[in-house]
Amino acid sequence: MNNINKNETRRDRFKRLATMRTNAVLRRLKVLGNCSNRSTYEYTEEEINKIFSEIERKVKEVKAKFHFPKGKEFKL
Repeated sequence: MNNINKNETRRDRFKRLATMRTNAVLRRLKVLGNCSNRSTYEYTEEEINKIFSEIERKVKEVKAKFHFPKGKEFKL
């Protein structure tokens, strides 16, 4: 770990990593979109629905982690 990272705040670290990771996800979605070329690939509507249902399920699951963090002890 270099001096820049040692002085990096938790907020800065979040912004740096979240940006990199979000861009990686977006790049992979773009690559997935390449599979839509019907002259190169054959697929059914059912397969497409299955793919995007799973992607949407995972997005909801990850989003919930930001709103309802696990491991917190219940308190009134």
